[in-house]
Amino acid sequence: MGILSRTSYVIRSKINSLLNRAEDPTETLDYSYEKMRDELQQVKQGIADLTTQKKRLEIQKRRLEENVEKHNDQAREAVRQDREDLARQALEKKQAKMNQIEELDAQIAGLQDTQDSLVEKKNDLQNRIEEFRTKKETMKARYEAAEASSRVSEAMSGVGDEMADVGRALERAEEQTDDMEARSAAMDELMDSGAFEDQLSDKDAIERELEAGRSGAEVDTELETLKAEMGKSSAPADESDADADLESDVDADIDVADEEVEAELEELKNEDESP
Repeated sequence: MGILSRTSYVIRSKINSLLNRAEDPTETLDYSYEKMRDELQQVKQGIADLTTQKKRLEIQKRRLEENVEKHNDQAREAVRQDREDLARQALEKKQAKMNQIEELDAQIAGLQDTQDSLVEKKNDLQNRIEEFRTKKETMKARYEAAEASSRVSEAMSGVGDEMADVGRALERAEEQTDDMEARSAAMDELMDSGAFEDQLSDKDAIERELEAGRSGAEVDTELETLKAEMGKSSAPADESDADADLESDVDADIDVADEEVEAELEELKNEDESP
């Protein structure tokens, strides 16, 4: 096989494959049915034209027959008038018309045979078309049922193109949701730990903690002042002693690992106590 032949074969096979994928069996069946109906209509039109031609010949034959009778009457009248010459002319015309009638009879008989044959073929074609129509409708119903069943099966199994797209969309949505939840949790954790400084504030985390402590102390002082104004003491001596004992016990149990940090804290306390 030459290169051109192989190329032509490959191209035809590719085109045939594309046509097979694009072909809709129901549309193909409907198209075939319409083509057969067109052929039947053409056969009917041919029969009608043939019948019209036969009718014209029959009309022409009737006219010739009328002329034959006329010439026959003329010949009799000529004989009664002793005009043998006119009688001979009338009989000659009569004979010519008879010959034409014989020719027309042969043509009419031939047209009739052709008409009968076409009518028989038309009836056979019409029967075949009716059979094809029944098979076509049955095949279309089977194909549509199979197509619907296939779509339902694909939808239920999730292997169809649309269901696959839906599944992938759900997977992407779930992944994005997980990412957003993880990001939100991470941001909350970092904000709580003070890892992210407030971009709108010029204070760091230590300053904010100290400020919060001072605010708490001021609130406690104001609360004690209010209690004194209203004649209430701040706290019983027993409770203060108990709190002092508890604090001393807790301080005694603390195990400080970093001595340098402890020394720096002691130095800061001494600075605060000095006048």
